[in-house]
Amino acid sequence: MAKATKAKDGKETKRSVKTYHNYIGGEWVKSASGDWFENVNPADRSDIVGRFPKSNAEDVDRAVAAAKESATRWRRTPAPRRAEILFKLGEILRENKQRYSEEMTREMGKVLKETGGDVQEAIDCTYYTAGEGRRLHGFTTKAEMPNKYAMCERQPVGICGLITPFNFPMAIPSWKLIPALVCGNTVVIKSGEDVPLSTINLVKACEDAGIPKGVVNVVNGFGEAGAALVGHDDVRLISFTGSTDTGKKIAEQCARDNKIVSLEMGGKNAIIINDDADIDNAVEGSLWGAFGTSGQRCTASSRLVVHKKVYKKFVERLVERVGKLKVGNGLDPKTEVGPVINQQAMDKILGYIEIGKNEDKATLAVGGNALRRGKYKNGFFIEPTVFTDADRNMRISQEEIFGPVTTVIPFSDLDEAIDIVNDVKYGLSSAIYTQDVNKAFYAMQELYTGICYVNSATIGAEVHLPFGGTKGTGNGHREAGTQVLDIFSEWKAIYVDFSGRLQKAQIDEVEV
Repeated sequence: MAKATKAKDGKETKRSVKTYHNYIGGEWVKSASGDWFENVNPADRSDIVGRFPKSNAEDVDRAVAAAKESATRWRRTPAPRRAEILFKLGEILRENKQRYSEEMTREMGKVLKETGGDVQEAIDCTYYTAGEGRRLHGFTTKAEMPNKYAMCERQPVGICGLITPFNFPMAIPSWKLIPALVCGNTVVIKSGEDVPLSTINLVKACEDAGIPKGVVNVVNGFGEAGAALVGHDDVRLISFTGSTDTGKKIAEQCARDNKIVSLEMGGKNAIIINDDADIDNAVEGSLWGAFGTSGQRCTASSRLVVHKKVYKKFVERLVERVGKLKVGNGLDPKTEVGPVINQQAMDKILGYIEIGKNEDKATLAVGGNALRRGKYKNGFFIEPTVFTDADRNMRISQEEIFGPVTTVIPFSDLDEAIDIVNDVKYGLSSAIYTQDVNKAFYAMQELYTGICYVNSATIGAEVHLPFGGTKGTGNGHREAGTQVLDIFSEWKAIYVDFSGRLQKAQIDEVEV
């Protein structure tokens, strides 16, 4: 949880708390505001991870100016050379994986195995995307006129503003940063205010890898810094991952300013458990999908759509397993579910649990309470929660909760299940458990989501496939894979006429 404070010249207060700075133009600098905020461990609010600059529009101006000054040099750096630096960045991330993971758990809360996966995803993204430095393919084609050559190539967009969330503090910034860099763009990152240290670790690794000054810049802070970045005249592109409400506001601003905008927003993802499913495997997948990262994933399995023939059996096993999940500090190797990120998130999640309790059709089968005593008293802990016998139209079945809460909805046939999955405003991830290959392929065809799994949960994307969703989840762009290059580059068509005379395409007739 980020807590704003005031301090003179960044000096430390009573406790020995490390102070961090913005990174602008290759220098670690204080905010022009003179304000600071404390980054607090969500598992123990008495543990202050660090103090970070509360940046304002002036800081953003300086960061954008630095990105602008370095843009031509970086754009002209051959893409294979850019890739070599990024490969070195991947090595630095790999060498420091354990430290980054521990610091991420401390500031974000999710269990150490998961933060290790978060850092590994950044490593994988860096290695994979750096490979594009020796490709960045365009294509050649035949021209309409004789003695004329036609081809196309990618060119960088310009200055990119990257706004990232709390739940994947290194993976998601890397998904944006590394493709932007390999395409030849310069960037300004606005770190997630609850997880600034992980972004700083990533940017420090960029510095150590030898990325030139001004190519990568980071400002820490809250909405003021984000709004200044979105509205800055010299920023050509905004890439945002976060809430749907904020994403819509960013889209409106970018439309007015004619900026490129890439949005990755909410999800209300579902797993179908068919009557021929391996129930034990489906329960394992549902536990991981619903309660991994304490449900704070845009891909979380927040709906479990279960065939009536196996409904009772599945629910009994699921509820039993959920009741045994160990909640606690993510640094404890026995912990399976960590805290949620902050008080605001906790209040929202508990509010949805109350909504679920008050809606007539659902039954609170397990969980439903905040944990506030003993080892939990200084953290933001909520019991893993399951509502059963839910209706598809209930608010807890339709709205994104973003916490350790899932609903179980019964169905009679596969078409009904698919209709339930598709009947929300989001379309990010879906899954089906079945042993019938025909049903699996039918579901893959009919589920209108950007990601689909068979016999697995709705979480677990890999960096070499496109990531993103349909409908209210985003605006059609995809991150990861080679598809992400279409966000951070623009196409240039090139025609070379070596006929020695003016040829008019579509007008001159070509003799045969």
